[in-house]
Amino acid sequence: MTRVSVTYEDHIAHVRLTRAEKMNALDQEMIDAIIAAGSEVAASDARVALISGEGKSFCAGIDINGLSSMAGGDPADLMMPRTHGNGTTNQWQEVSMIWTRLSIPVIAALHGKVYGAGLQLALGADIRIAAPDTEMAVMEMKWGIVPDMGGMVLLPKLVRGDILRLLTYTADPIDALSAERWGLITKLADDPVLTAMELAEVITGKSPSAIKAAKRLITFAEVSGVDDVLLEESREQAALLGRPHQMEVIAAEFGKRRAVFSD
Repeated sequence: MTRVSVTYEDHIAHVRLTRAEKMNALDQEMIDAIIAAGSEVAASDARVALISGEGKSFCAGIDINGLSSMAGGDPADLMMPRTHGNGTTNQWQEVSMIWTRLSIPVIAALHGKVYGAGLQLALGADIRIAAPDTEMAVMEMKWGIVPDMGGMVLLPKLVRGDILRLLTYTADPIDALSAERWGLITKLADDPVLTAMELAEVITGKSPSAIKAAKRLITFAEVSGVDDVLLEESREQAALLGRPHQMEVIAAEFGKRRAVFSD
């Protein structure tokens, strides 16, 4: 994969966008490489995935000149077939949505330009840690089109409707402080990759089964009604408590806490 590298260390999969000379703008090869990286991480024993971009920017958007698949033909023939995600997405949507389907937490470390396709890729992560110089934009209206890479699934979960409309209608970039205030960025850090790695190390220290169950449950809760969520809570918890020796682990942890409180 010449556009993306994947390395593994201590159960952390680090996915790096490596087209630094083009600010990691997405051409066809990079789209294919990102999807392949997501599939590779899904099949690995990683407990956390971290996505970052080399060079000056995380990802400045789509490289139109590098998308030969868009030349000629009926756009509907390109956009409408559900070619990925078990028949739920096209290739462009899969760039972001493949990360939402990973069973493990995904952290995006952002800096520089995070525009259009780059923003939608970042939205596929569970958590976004950004450098103070980060700029984000729902860029598509600049070319008279709309977000079409999963943005309209992911953005409404993070921002108010009026903010979503403002970002979409204007295509104006916003700074990191505004993005954090509006919910696009989880937290700011001078070194987002280092901070993301530290967070990943914390998560890998937790029960892998419980972390995966938590991600499933949160994802379910985002789209389901109250009664269904309550039932799913019970189902996931029963499965976790039914694991061998789990009750002993809980009892030991409570014993530690009682000792602390008694001091």
